[in-house]
Amino acid sequence: MTEKATFGAGCFWGVEAEFRKIKGVKSTAVGYEGGTLQNPTYKDVCTDKTGHAEVVEVEYDPSQVSYADLLNVFWENHDPTQVNRQGPDVGTQYRTIIFYHNDEQKRVAEESKKERVESGRYRRPVATQIEPAQTFWRAEDYHQQYLEKRGLASCHI
Repeated sequence: MTEKATFGAGCFWGVEAEFRKIKGVKSTAVGYEGGTLQNPTYKDVCTDKTGHAEVVEVEYDPSQVSYADLLNVFWENHDPTQVNRQGPDVGTQYRTIIFYHNDEQKRVAEESKKERVESGRYRRPVATQIEPAQTFWRAEDYHQQYLEKRGLASCHI
């Protein structure tokens, strides 16, 4: 039996590539979540007017990888102190956000964020939002496994 986890951590290409490396992750899809427009396109989301975040939806086997482990991948692969940006990418679609799918994910995500905040690791406040999962709109096919299709390892700065 698999479960879903959804994370927004900037440009979804690199975030997806990191999750695809994890044993127990069965599939990933990039898309848009948290906005108001039905069935948004990449062009729509890039207007910064739809309210969507670029996200990765992860389908995973909890007997092989825990939600807490997935959260660690999320935290380690972006700067959670940046508001509405990651590196050169600026806009609300690049915000740091965890969309939880059940009460247990909410609890674990909040606990994980609290640990990060209290760690003293960051000089600025952790800006990561934690919200209930909404409708996931799958991005256009050319965005799926974008880096893999082009033989690139990552798009990190």
